[in-house]
Amino acid sequence: MLIRENVPLAPLTTLGVGGPARYFVEAATEAEVLEAVDFARARGLPMFVLGAGSNLVVADAGFAGLVLKIGIAACAFCDSADGYMVFAAGAGHDWDALVERTVNAGCAGLECLSGIPGTVGATPVQNVGAYGQEVSQTIQEVRALDLQSLQVKMLTNAECGFAYRASIFNTSQRGRYVILSVSFSVHRGGKPSLRYPDLQQFFAGRSGQPTLSEVREAVRATRYRKAMLIVPGDPDCHSVGSFFKNPILPAAAVEELSARLAAAGCELPSYPATDGFRKLPAAWLVEHAGFAKGYTRGRAGISRKHALAIVNRGGATAAEIVALKDEIQSRVFGEFGIKLEPEPVLIGF
Repeated sequence: MLIRENVPLAPLTTLGVGGPARYFVEAATEAEVLEAVDFARARGLPMFVLGAGSNLVVADAGFAGLVLKIGIAACAFCDSADGYMVFAAGAGHDWDALVERTVNAGCAGLECLSGIPGTVGATPVQNVGAYGQEVSQTIQEVRALDLQSLQVKMLTNAECGFAYRASIFNTSQRGRYVILSVSFSVHRGGKPSLRYPDLQQFFAGRSGQPTLSEVREAVRATRYRKAMLIVPGDPDCHSVGSFFKNPILPAAAVEELSARLAAAGCELPSYPATDGFRKLPAAWLVEHAGFAKGYTRGRAGISRKHALAIVNRGGATAAEIVALKDEIQSRVFGEFGIKLEPEPVLIGF
């Protein structure tokens, strides 16, 4: 296993900012993952697990420990007796390639998650979701190295503690596990999901049910229109995607805020969430706090296609990205009394 020193991390992220890793290793097997963990522990180094760098902001000073990139990319599938297929993919497997494979196999459950950049191992951490689907709806098991016992464990869906953009991996057990592979149970012959308004609008007026492949392409087209699809040469793609989570608030608080805004002639959109709660679109809050698409602050800015994407206009520093993040959060809180929570992981700060 090759351990490199002072490796620049900015080129390994979609945002393209940040300093170097003191040590860097790419592990292609579970044995190499354990070897990398032993290396870090023997030297008292902090460790960060890197996927595709699509949901990551690295500080300008870099990371003063070991960055472990998971390169386990194997993928296998099998039939189950209840009309489902189980796809097991290594944590380093490209996420969109896995989604495409399930769609081509005629399996429903992941089609609305097409075009999301990243690797399989990152998806359980934040319970990745889009256009009406979340990975928690299909994840069967997560295979992970427990850094407390140094044993490999199989965690069931329930044991992962999934919630909106959350799991035990980024909340109560943050830093405890290194995800090695994930198994997804998808419905063979199932119908595609069309719960999200954008997709309903895309297929409005056509007769018949769209196929899984058509829904996948519709999702990718929608993501492209919003600069949420990584396209080489597109300046709006130098981002982490959505920088802020959609706030979920008690229904009473939303009603109170809605009434206050209505008195000022402004209609607040909201959507049902869990019982007694409603979800507010963070993009709406950002734009109505005065941040239009295309807003620029030095070398950082907001995508010209989507208000939730903070972009690197070229040569931006992590400090400039974070300063814009802080400005947006401050103004949204001042206007609406809502604290926007960042979606990407920030390391080295």
